[in-house]
Amino acid sequence: MNDKGQLAEQQAAAYLIEHGLTILARNWSCRHGEIDLVAQDGKQLVFVEVRMRQSNRFGGAAASITPAKQAKLWASAQQYLQGIKSPPACRFDAICIDGQTISWLKNCISA
Repeated sequence: MNDKGQLAEQQAAAYLIEHGLTILARNWSCRHGEIDLVAQDGKQLVFVEVRMRQSNRFGGAAASITPAKQAKLWASAQQYLQGIKSPPACRFDAICIDGQTISWLKNCISA
């Protein structure tokens, strides 16, 4: 991962922590792909995709989460959950960083 990607993930983790979530894992990877952040929000497990764009010229950060990327996230999350004896409820969120603006899109990725 490049320096900008690492910085974006650090910003996203700090943002989520400020909003009461606990970060459980960073850059969790398996054969299906990588999950940028895994967090706990109360009793709910949250898989977080972090996207950063310097501008909205090509649709912004949220637009870069393609259906193919969503499928990889879903498969990776299933793999992550296999390691948990009693998996909690979970959701997929995105932290989108467009320039200096951080947006938290909750439950934005579905199977």
